Amino acid sequence: MPTVNGLDFAQSLPNDKLVILTTAYAQYALKSYELDAIDYLLKPINKDRLAKAIDKAIAYKKLLALKENQSTVEKASEDALFIKSDRKYYKIAFTDIRFIEALKDYVVIYTRNNKLITAMNLKTIHQKLPVSLFARTSKSYLINLSFIDSFDNHTVYIDKFEIPIGEIYREAFFKQYTGGLL
Repeated sequence: MPTVNGLDFAQSLPNDKLVILTTAYAQYALKSYELDAIDYLLKPINKDRLAKAIDKAIAYKKLLALKENQSTVEKASEDALFIKSDRKYYKIAFTDIRFIEALKDYVVIYTRNNKLITAMNLKTIHQKLPVSLFARTSKSYLINLSFIDSFDNHTVYIDKFEIPIGEIYREAFFKQYTGGLL
């Protein structure tokens, strides 16, 4: 882009436009969060990773279209959350929640058998969950520690999902999950 760089262009877009940032420079990843980008891809871009980013953007756009049916966390009990979604109430046991993903002003709760969407931020829902079961791995993810299949320095694997471990959450996550053994 000869007259403006991609970050400046993304900043000039209205808030209702979804952006997937692509760059050859990893140092721009943090800036993508500041711009509320849907995703960030580092070049060379893997075809499967691009498809995943596009699917994420499409899913978010669908969420916006359903805004009149916003979900909320109505209440939390000792062992469950009550979620209002699509004009119904759902009781979700903490032990059934695999992980929670933030998408701008919404969270998507992935359970063993379901995927529910609620209009709230990750910090708010995190406060309603038991600290002994859940850990924050990044700005966009909360995970149920009992569902972890494996992990490395940058990713937690839960079933077929790859959940990133952010730099600022890494030490706390390892300490909580391994009890300080790593």
